[in-house]
Amino acid sequence: AALTRFFMIHFILPFIISGMTMIHLLFLHQTGSNNPLGMNSNFDKIPFHPYFSFKDLFGFLMLFILILLTLINPYLLGDPDNFIPANPLVTP
Repeated sequence: AALTRFFMIHFILPFIISGMTMIHLLFLHQTGSNNPLGMNSNFDKIPFHPYFSFKDLFGFLMLFILILLTLINPYLLGDPDNFIPANPLVTP
């Protein structure tokens, strides 16, 4: 019985978290976010497009290159000692 309840909690918990996130976003969009200092601080903000767009593009490009490297030649970055057959009579 405990295992069934544990499974039920792990099955339902993501839906509860997703629902709470949706409610949080709904309230955030209705009231708007608030600055606790109460000052307009536009001078220390970074615009999204030039900086974060190129940063994300660079990250996706690096991930794509690593995926291609893994799919085309998976043993390229491996240690050569991994290809030595195991010998039970000789210990390292």
